[in-house]
Amino acid sequence: MTTTANPPGTTRAPAPGSTEENDVGPSSRFAWFAAARDAMDRPLTAYYLLLGASGLLLTIGLIMVLSASSVYSFRVFDNSYAIVTRQLIWVALGLPAAWVASRLSTRWLKRLAFPAYLVALVLLLMTAFLGVTVNGNQNWLALGPVQIQPSEIAKLALVLWAASTYANKERRLDNLHQVMVPVVPGLLLATLLVVVGHDLGTALVFMAILLGLLWVVGAPARFFAFSLSILSVVAIFVASTSSERLGRITNFVDPFQDYHDKGWQPAHGLYALSTGGFFGQGIGASQQKWGDLPEAHTDFIFAVLGEELGLVGTLLVIGLFLTIAYAAVRVARDTADPFVRYCTFGIVVWLMGQMIINVGMVLALLPVIGIPLPLVSYGGSALLPSLVALGLLIGFARREPEAARALAHRKRDRGRSLVG
Repeated sequence: MTTTANPPGTTRAPAPGSTEENDVGPSSRFAWFAAARDAMDRPLTAYYLLLGASGLLLTIGLIMVLSASSVYSFRVFDNSYAIVTRQLIWVALGLPAAWVASRLSTRWLKRLAFPAYLVALVLLLMTAFLGVTVNGNQNWLALGPVQIQPSEIAKLALVLWAASTYANKERRLDNLHQVMVPVVPGLLLATLLVVVGHDLGTALVFMAILLGLLWVVGAPARFFAFSLSILSVVAIFVASTSSERLGRITNFVDPFQDYHDKGWQPAHGLYALSTGGFFGQGIGASQQKWGDLPEAHTDFIFAVLGEELGLVGTLLVIGLFLTIAYAAVRVARDTADPFVRYCTFGIVVWLMGQMIINVGMVLALLPVIGIPLPLVSYGGSALLPSLVALGLLIGFARREPEAARALAHRKRDRGRSLVG
């Protein structure tokens, strides 16, 4: 019996049903899993995930602000690019600020934490008594020709101050008094100043930051049950002080029962999402932005995104936020610096909490309480602190010992290749 050799440079295919074929199949099918796991275990993974996800969200946000605001801008300013031009100016200010934040050492951040908290309190106090009322909320402060929203700045200041305080008390956090004072009274004071301006949405974000930090430092479980009870009572009380806000809360379960009044905005948000389908109508093809959907480029930009980019676009945005949360939690888990751990968790609770509230109100799962979608909604007062916060996370990730060594090694290799 003769055998035929394979031609040079070719490989013999396994015989059908042979053991060799069965061995190759499973290994090839699971090779991608091993490669993905290896990539996720690399020291610079968290750094690149934070950088990439933040950049993509900012890019998507600019595109959606251009699309969602074009009709409003043309009607009000006779220029379809007026709103997105302002957003680009804030981005031009925010990116250098984020870069500086990523380079600041934890020692400098701790030094800046308490002054930042005092400045935030002063701004919130001025807003409570001298602020400008917009859509029923007195949460804007006029500084000459510019109006800012101090509560957005205060979110970053509160996280820095609370993280610095807890880091200084790291060895005494087994004592409940040390856990509570001065962070809990300090954040409650800031929340009270926001409640005075009837800004229920920001007050909920402040409380989410407080509860998230208390959970991280190990506060007892009974404290959370008590806090949630008090928070519910305060939220109901604040809501009852405004007929407009109370109407929004009572109509969010079924927006169509008061379609022409309180349910108009959430109902048209649902219309936008339902017409988007799987892949959307295409960028610029939204119909609801032509006047039916209020706040299309701010609080309800997620509805326009769903209409133009479909289910795929909305899941992409949510996935990018979850990517930021995953990478940040990895940084907080691996760090040996308590300030980095607490600051990272505080920023994650802040950004993820806002995302959940915003998406929930657009989906009519939560009442409409006026919370922007971070990095995506229009507004410099919200965009600038969010970019700085992400700059801090990126800086924490790149300064981790293994990540710092990997970056230094790459710089050396790049220098050698240039010399060669």
